[in-house]
Amino acid sequence: MKAFLTLLVVTLTALASIPASADDTCGQLVKVDIRDGETQSYSYGTPDQAPIAALVLLAGGGGALDLDENGCARNLKGNTLTRNVATLREAGFVTALTDAPSDYQSGDGLGAFRGTSSHGDDLGDVIADVRGRTAAPVYVVGSSRGTISAVNAAAYLSGISAPEGVILFSPITSGRENAYKAWVAQTVFDEPLEDIHQPILVVAHESDACARTPADKAPDILARTNGVAEEMGIVTGGPATNTGVKGVKACQGKYPHGFGGQDKLVVELITDFVGKAAQR
Repeated sequence: MKAFLTLLVVTLTALASIPASADDTCGQLVKVDIRDGETQSYSYGTPDQAPIAALVLLAGGGGALDLDENGCARNLKGNTLTRNVATLREAGFVTALTDAPSDYQSGDGLGAFRGTSSHGDDLGDVIADVRGRTAAPVYVVGSSRGTISAVNAAAYLSGISAPEGVILFSPITSGRENAYKAWVAQTVFDEPLEDIHQPILVVAHESDACARTPADKAPDILARTNGVAEEMGIVTGGPATNTGVKGVKACQGKYPHGFGGQDKLVVELITDFVGKAAQR
């Protein structure tokens, strides 16, 4: 039987978000040529020290950040990963906050595209471009619907386009069948998780009331992956715990789903996992 390390993370309201100015959260806007003349943009930022790793950050929702010319996100600013870009750089990481490609900026955004091989190829082009800018190992980090993109990249890509590790926050593990939009049924379990051999960290919040990310299903991801190192983090507490909001309305960054008020802990979990992976 495969074993993995389970982390019980107890947090208090004292672990609050670390505010950053708008200028601090942005980076260099990079555009990568992808399919059929389309482009894939990301905001690239570097720390003031030798980097621990590079993080390709994949936000949830439709994934369309609408990055401006300064690399600042106009949309999804409250997403777990979007709002932590500056703090991650301060912790020693290269950050590549990744937008939806140019042909998926409107409507449902990435929607059903997240699980396709073409999307995996797009992310592979981003990873390869990031790898050309830094010697640090590259990890894909997804939150909410961004976790579908992250496992797609980790399972599908190889060579210089493949990430060295994968980190999932509030993974999508429960879809809605027979919904008006078929892609709402999509979860991380639709991807070939058994093809993930990189180190993998899965983090869920015990009080997550989002209908798509129940905490009790998150460990099932690691039952299928074959990572050389596998960790499960269950976060508790925090100022947003007792909101009383449930269902799809709870799938927002300010609630436990997005680890609202626990940004310091989010950064610590990433730092700890990547640091241990580097020592293996």
